[in-house]
Amino acid sequence: MPPTVAAAFAPVSSLAQAEAYTRDLTHTHYENFSVISIFVPKHLRQDFCNVYAFCRTADDLGDEVGDRALATQYLADFRAQTHALYAGQTTTAVFTALAGTVKRHDIPIQPFLDLISAFEQDQHTLRYETFDQVVDYCRRSADPVGRLVLYMSGYRDEHRQQLSDKTCTALQLANFWQDVRRDILERDRIYIPQEDLRRFAVTEDDIRHGRITQNFRDLMRFQVDRTQQLFNDGLALLPLLNHQIRPQISLFNRGGQAVLTAIRNQNYDTLTKRPRLSKMLKARLMLRALVTITFSKLHIGGSGGVKK
Repeated sequence: MPPTVAAAFAPVSSLAQAEAYTRDLTHTHYENFSVISIFVPKHLRQDFCNVYAFCRTADDLGDEVGDRALATQYLADFRAQTHALYAGQTTTAVFTALAGTVKRHDIPIQPFLDLISAFEQDQHTLRYETFDQVVDYCRRSADPVGRLVLYMSGYRDEHRQQLSDKTCTALQLANFWQDVRRDILERDRIYIPQEDLRRFAVTEDDIRHGRITQNFRDLMRFQVDRTQQLFNDGLALLPLLNHQIRPQISLFNRGGQAVLTAIRNQNYDTLTKRPRLSKMLKARLMLRALVTITFSKLHIGGSGGVKK
């Protein structure tokens, strides 16, 4: 079992110890953008850390164990512990910390189970025939995270959740397009739909050996363009949020769009160099979010204040 996962499963003697663990984990593990920025409201930061620790641990169980049968067993145990949390029984760091978050915000169990389901699927599904199948995977691997953020922010209505799904699915797809070659080399996974590989005459061997052809560039342009549309659709959520959480959600969306821009700037070559966000670009995105929160405070009382 990976050391970080073993630590997550270790018994804790107090809530303070559990919460310290989730804070440490959150601030030392992140992808394109830190999960906890200065724009997360102070009263929600510990809850964000607790939810992130659950997501990170489940993801590591799926990807870092190195044996699919064993990973499947660990994920089944993790699912059982999730059910135990909702039965009021917690002993480990992740679940002891998460219990308070679940209770404070009345979060249902389904988003957590959906996440585990996606990581279980990773153990036996390595190829996807259609884009709809990839989106269904994203529905469980990414969309629950946005819904959890909305629950913690006081929003429970389906309309906001569906708009959040747009951004979360797009974020997951952007990450797939970043890691096309790494996924096949390290985990034998391809998230580009098989129907698209055939349409653009790109082979798995091309990807495995890092062969950049015009066909591959056209394939990635196609994936980036439809992912961009999802990010655009997701922006409709922002006016429906209060000024406290809006900048953080904007940061997630704009950060994901920046990944697509980085791919474009590399002329759609994601095989020989992984697209990354520079520190300067991250700083500009943070500044833009700061402008958003400053502007939002001048317009308190709009539709974003309505919660359902």
